[in-house]
Amino acid sequence: MSLPTMLELLQSGVHFGHQRSRWHPKMKPYVFTERGGVQVIDLEKTVAKLEQAASFITELVSQGGGVLFIGTKKQGQAIIEKYAKESGMPYVTERWIGGMFTNFASVSRLIKKYKRLKEDKASGAWAKYTKKEQVALNKEMEKLEKIVGGLEEMKKIPEAVFVLDAKREKTAINEARKRKVKIVGFCDTNINPELLDYPIPANDDATKSIEIITRVIAEAIKAGQAKQAQN
Repeated sequence: MSLPTMLELLQSGVHFGHQRSRWHPKMKPYVFTERGGVQVIDLEKTVAKLEQAASFITELVSQGGGVLFIGTKKQGQAIIEKYAKESGMPYVTERWIGGMFTNFASVSRLIKKYKRLKEDKASGAWAKYTKKEQVALNKEMEKLEKIVGGLEEMKKIPEAVFVLDAKREKTAINEARKRKVKIVGFCDTNINPELLDYPIPANDDATKSIEIITRVIAEAIKAGQAKQAQN
């Protein structure tokens, strides 16, 4: 696993924060300067924190731990899904189901129902139903796909979450903290870094920034999987 260079981070716009009026004071240690009223993230701190986060993820996965990718922000949905699938991890890109961690039994039932509908359709078991009933089943399956489609293989609460936008995903973060699930994620200048166990100071709005950081996390997972396979 190789970390991106400062130049690569710069070219991806990782350094662009928010306007000072929107900043969180606890992000002060990670702000390099301010230009035109927009805060500039210190990329040296980004590299250091990204390395810490990636090392944690690799070690966690090497011991059999799981990571749930969370990113419902429009510009990040496809990227989050792509790298979660690439690393064989579950993901949430549509909306967080309240109680996913605090009432996991209910979510598990939805996942099982979704999987059963998929399997029945694929096996031809729906042939016994009328066209109207098949349409209804299909609608139900599509609805469940949006809610739990990325969670098919999540059999237990994961040991960590990787979050794109901590402000947007505050419910997920609150549930993770309650269940002592480690939180790794982007920490733009409008976020309180203390909400995350492994904050990564980075622009959470630009697609190139989202891509470069998420790719490193996926690579860290794959490195952990390779390490686990060797043990």
